[in-house]
Amino acid sequence: MKQLVAFAALALAASPALAQTVPPPAISVNGEATISAVPDQAEIDAGVTSEAKTAREASDINNAAMAKVLAALKGAGIEEKDYQTSRLSLQPQYPSAQSRPGPATISGYRATNRVIIRVRDITKIANLIDVLVGAGANEIGGIGFMVSQASKLLDDAREKAVADARRKAEIYARAAGVTLGDALSISEGGPPTPLFRGKMTAPMATAAPVAPGEETLSVSVNVSWAIKPKQ
Repeated sequence: MKQLVAFAALALAASPALAQTVPPPAISVNGEATISAVPDQAEIDAGVTSEAKTAREASDINNAAMAKVLAALKGAGIEEKDYQTSRLSLQPQYPSAQSRPGPATISGYRATNRVIIRVRDITKIANLIDVLVGAGANEIGGIGFMVSQASKLLDDAREKAVADARRKAEIYARAAGVTLGDALSISEGGPPTPLFRGKMTAPMATAAPVAPGEETLSVSVNVSWAIKPKQ
Protein backbone atom coordinates (compact mmCIF):
# COMPACT_ATOMS: atom_id res chain seq x y z
CA MET A 1 0.00 0.00 0.00
CA LYS A 2 2.80 2.41 0.88
CA GLN A 3 4.37 1.72 -2.52
CA LEU A 4 1.10 2.59 -4.30
CA VAL A 5 0.77 5.83 -2.34
CA ALA A 6 4.34 6.76 -3.11
CA PHE A 7 3.81 6.02 -6.81
CA ALA A 8 0.65 8.14 -6.90
CA ALA A 9 2.42 11.00 -5.16
CA LEU A 10 5.27 10.79 -7.68
CA ALA A 11 2.82 10.86 -10.59
CA LEU A 12 1.08 13.94 -9.19
CA ALA A 13 4.41 15.67 -8.69
CA ALA A 14 5.43 14.92 -12.26
CA SER A 15 2.14 16.00 -13.89
CA PRO A 16 2.90 19.78 -13.83
CA ALA A 17 6.22 19.11 -15.58
CA LEU A 18 4.44 17.02 -18.21
CA ALA A 19 1.87 19.75 -18.69
CA GLN A 20 4.65 22.26 -19.37
CA THR A 21 5.90 20.20 -22.33
CA VAL A 22 2.61 20.56 -24.20
CA PRO A 23 3.20 23.12 -26.97
CA PRO A 24 1.10 26.28 -26.81
CA PRO A 25 -1.74 26.79 -29.33
CA ALA A 26 -0.26 28.08 -32.57
CA ILE A 27 -0.80 28.64 -36.28
CA SER A 28 2.03 27.50 -38.57
CA VAL A 29 2.19 28.87 -42.12
CA ASN A 30 4.61 29.13 -45.00
CA GLY A 31 5.54 32.54 -46.43
CA GLU A 32 7.06 33.10 -49.85
CA ALA A 33 8.59 35.99 -51.75
CA THR A 34 10.40 36.53 -55.03
CA ILE A 35 12.55 39.43 -56.08
CA SER A 36 14.15 40.24 -59.44
CA ALA A 37 16.99 42.37 -60.72
CA VAL A 38 18.90 42.95 -63.93
CA PRO A 39 22.33 41.21 -63.71
CA ASP A 40 25.32 43.52 -63.57
CA GLN A 41 28.10 40.90 -63.82
CA ALA A 42 28.79 37.82 -65.91
CA GLU A 43 31.06 34.80 -66.23
CA ILE A 44 32.38 33.63 -69.58
CA ASP A 45 33.59 30.07 -70.14
CA ALA A 46 36.29 30.12 -72.83
CA GLY A 47 39.36 28.20 -73.83
CA VAL A 48 41.63 26.62 -76.40
CA THR A 49 41.63 23.07 -77.81
CA SER A 50 44.63 21.88 -79.80
CA GLU A 51 45.38 18.61 -81.62
CA ALA A 52 48.68 17.07 -82.69
CA LYS A 53 50.33 13.72 -83.42
CA THR A 54 52.12 13.49 -80.05
CA ALA A 55 51.09 14.39 -76.53
CA ARG A 56 54.06 16.73 -76.12
CA GLU A 57 53.31 18.56 -79.34
CA ALA A 58 49.61 18.97 -78.50
CA SER A 59 50.50 20.24 -75.04
CA ASP A 60 53.11 22.71 -76.32
CA ILE A 61 50.78 24.10 -79.00
CA ASN A 62 47.98 24.46 -76.46
CA ASN A 63 50.19 26.16 -73.87
CA ALA A 64 51.42 28.70 -76.42
CA ALA A 65 47.88 29.42 -77.63
CA MET A 66 46.53 29.79 -74.09
CA ALA A 67 49.36 32.14 -73.17
CA LYS A 68 48.19 34.45 -75.98
CA VAL A 69 44.59 34.30 -74.71
CA LEU A 70 45.64 35.16 -71.15
CA ALA A 71 47.83 38.01 -72.40
CA ALA A 72 44.86 39.32 -74.39
CA LEU A 73 42.68 39.22 -71.28
CA LYS A 74 45.26 41.25 -69.38
CA GLY A 75 45.49 43.69 -72.27
CA ALA A 76 41.70 44.09 -72.22
CA GLY A 77 41.86 45.23 -68.59
CA ILE A 78 40.76 41.97 -66.94
CA GLU A 79 42.54 41.53 -63.61
CA GLU A 80 44.22 38.20 -62.81
CA LYS A 81 41.85 37.62 -59.87
CA ASP A 82 38.94 37.61 -62.35
CA TYR A 83 39.94 34.57 -64.39
CA GLN A 84 40.69 31.03 -63.28
CA THR A 85 41.49 27.73 -64.98
CA SER A 86 38.39 25.52 -64.95
CA ARG A 87 39.57 22.56 -67.02
CA LEU A 88 42.94 21.24 -68.18
CA SER A 89 43.11 17.95 -70.07
CA LEU A 90 45.24 15.90 -72.46
CA GLN A 91 43.49 12.95 -74.14
CA PRO A 92 44.46 10.43 -76.82
CA GLN A 93 42.41 10.39 -80.01
CA TYR A 94 41.43 7.30 -82.00
CA PRO A 95 40.45 6.82 -85.66
CA SER A 96 36.72 7.03 -86.29
CA ALA A 97 36.85 3.67 -88.12
CA GLN A 98 39.43 0.93 -87.73
CA SER A 99 39.38 -1.97 -90.19
CA ARG A 100 42.10 -4.08 -88.59
CA PRO A 101 41.16 -6.20 -85.55
CA GLY A 102 42.90 -5.72 -82.23
CA PRO A 103 43.44 -2.81 -79.84
CA ALA A 104 42.55 0.65 -81.10
CA THR A 105 45.44 2.67 -82.50
CA ILE A 106 46.04 6.17 -81.17
CA SER A 107 45.89 8.66 -84.02
CA GLY A 108 46.87 11.74 -82.06
CA TYR A 109 46.30 13.78 -78.92
CA ARG A 110 43.94 16.59 -77.92
CA ALA A 111 44.90 19.19 -75.31
CA THR A 112 42.30 21.49 -73.76
CA ASN A 113 42.67 24.45 -71.43
CA ARG A 114 39.60 26.41 -70.33
CA VAL A 115 39.14 29.42 -68.06
CA ILE A 116 36.20 31.07 -66.32
CA ILE A 117 36.34 34.86 -66.69
CA ARG A 118 34.48 37.22 -64.37
CA VAL A 119 33.23 40.31 -66.23
CA ARG A 120 32.34 43.14 -63.87
CA ASP A 121 30.88 45.36 -66.60
CA ILE A 122 28.42 43.49 -68.83
CA THR A 123 28.54 46.21 -71.46
CA LYS A 124 32.04 44.92 -72.31
CA ILE A 125 31.01 41.29 -72.92
CA ALA A 126 30.69 41.52 -76.72
CA ASN A 127 34.07 43.24 -77.09
CA LEU A 128 35.69 40.73 -74.73
CA ILE A 129 34.40 37.81 -76.81
CA ASP A 130 35.97 39.46 -79.87
CA VAL A 131 39.25 39.76 -77.96
CA LEU A 132 39.16 36.10 -76.93
CA VAL A 133 38.43 34.82 -80.42
CA GLY A 134 41.01 37.14 -81.96
CA ALA A 135 43.65 35.85 -79.52
CA GLY A 136 43.01 32.25 -80.54
CA ALA A 137 40.24 30.99 -78.22
CA ASN A 138 38.35 28.40 -80.26
CA GLU A 139 35.85 27.40 -77.57
CA ILE A 140 33.30 29.75 -76.00
CA GLY A 141 31.18 27.53 -73.77
CA GLY A 142 28.63 30.03 -72.56
CA ILE A 143 27.84 33.10 -70.48
CA GLY A 144 26.28 33.06 -67.02
CA PHE A 145 24.83 36.30 -65.66
CA MET A 146 24.62 37.26 -61.98
CA VAL A 147 23.74 40.10 -59.61
CA SER A 148 26.60 41.44 -57.49
CA GLN A 149 24.30 42.62 -54.67
CA ALA A 150 22.42 39.32 -54.38
CA SER A 151 22.71 39.29 -50.56
CA LYS A 152 20.84 42.59 -50.26
CA LEU A 153 18.13 41.30 -52.58
CA LEU A 154 17.78 38.14 -50.52
CA ASP A 155 17.41 40.13 -47.30
CA ASP A 156 14.59 42.14 -48.88
CA ALA A 157 12.96 38.90 -50.04
CA ARG A 158 13.19 37.43 -46.53
CA GLU A 159 11.36 40.43 -45.05
CA LYS A 160 8.65 40.06 -47.67
CA ALA A 161 8.38 36.32 -47.02
CA VAL A 162 7.82 36.90 -43.29
CA ALA A 163 5.18 39.55 -44.09
CA ASP A 164 3.51 37.04 -46.42
CA ALA A 165 3.48 34.45 -43.62
CA ARG A 166 1.84 36.92 -41.22
CA ARG A 167 -0.79 37.82 -43.81
CA LYS A 168 -1.73 34.17 -44.20
CA ALA A 169 -1.71 33.56 -40.45
CA GLU A 170 -4.07 36.52 -39.87
CA ILE A 171 -6.51 35.05 -42.40
CA TYR A 172 -6.54 31.73 -40.53
CA ALA A 173 -6.83 33.49 -37.17
CA ARG A 174 -9.89 35.50 -38.28
CA ALA A 175 -11.52 32.36 -39.69
CA ALA A 176 -10.88 30.49 -36.43
CA GLY A 177 -12.04 33.35 -34.18
CA VAL A 178 -8.68 33.91 -32.48
CA THR A 179 -5.97 36.57 -32.54
CA LEU A 180 -2.26 36.27 -33.31
CA GLY A 181 0.35 36.56 -30.61
CA ASP A 182 4.15 36.57 -30.93
CA ALA A 183 6.08 34.56 -33.47
CA LEU A 184 7.21 31.33 -31.79
CA SER A 185 9.60 30.10 -34.46
CA ILE A 186 10.93 31.14 -37.85
CA SER A 187 12.91 28.88 -40.18
CA GLU A 188 14.00 29.29 -43.79
CA GLY A 189 12.71 26.55 -46.03
CA GLY A 190 15.98 25.52 -47.67
CA PRO A 191 18.47 27.69 -49.54
CA PRO A 192 17.15 30.58 -51.68
CA THR A 193 16.25 29.27 -55.11
CA PRO A 194 17.11 31.05 -58.37
CA LEU A 195 14.01 30.74 -60.57
CA PHE A 196 15.97 31.95 -63.57
CA ARG A 197 19.65 32.49 -64.06
CA GLY A 198 20.45 34.24 -67.31
CA LYS A 199 22.61 32.07 -69.52
CA MET A 200 23.38 31.90 -73.20
CA THR A 201 25.73 30.11 -75.54
CA ALA A 202 27.95 32.78 -76.95
CA PRO A 203 28.31 32.78 -80.74
CA MET A 204 31.89 33.14 -81.93
CA ALA A 205 31.20 36.18 -84.07
CA THR A 206 32.21 39.80 -84.13
CA ALA A 207 30.10 42.06 -81.89
CA ALA A 208 28.13 39.11 -80.55
CA PRO A 209 24.72 40.28 -79.25
CA VAL A 210 24.26 39.78 -75.50
CA ALA A 211 20.97 39.98 -73.57
CA PRO A 212 21.38 39.65 -69.78
CA GLY A 213 17.64 39.35 -69.02
CA GLU A 214 16.64 39.19 -65.34
CA GLU A 215 17.61 37.06 -62.37
CA THR A 216 14.85 36.12 -59.92
CA LEU A 217 15.36 34.67 -56.44
CA SER A 218 12.73 32.89 -54.38
CA VAL A 219 12.73 32.66 -50.56
CA SER A 220 10.46 30.50 -48.42
CA VAL A 221 10.03 30.71 -44.61
CA ASN A 222 8.07 28.65 -42.10
CA VAL A 223 6.63 30.68 -39.20
CA SER A 224 4.63 29.56 -36.15
CA TRP A 225 2.51 32.21 -34.42
CA ALA A 226 1.04 31.91 -30.94
CA ILE A 227 -2.76 32.34 -30.83
CA LYS A 228 -5.11 33.47 -28.10
CA PRO A 229 -8.88 33.92 -27.78
CA LYS A 230 -10.36 37.19 -29.02
CA GLN A 231 -10.87 39.76 -26.28
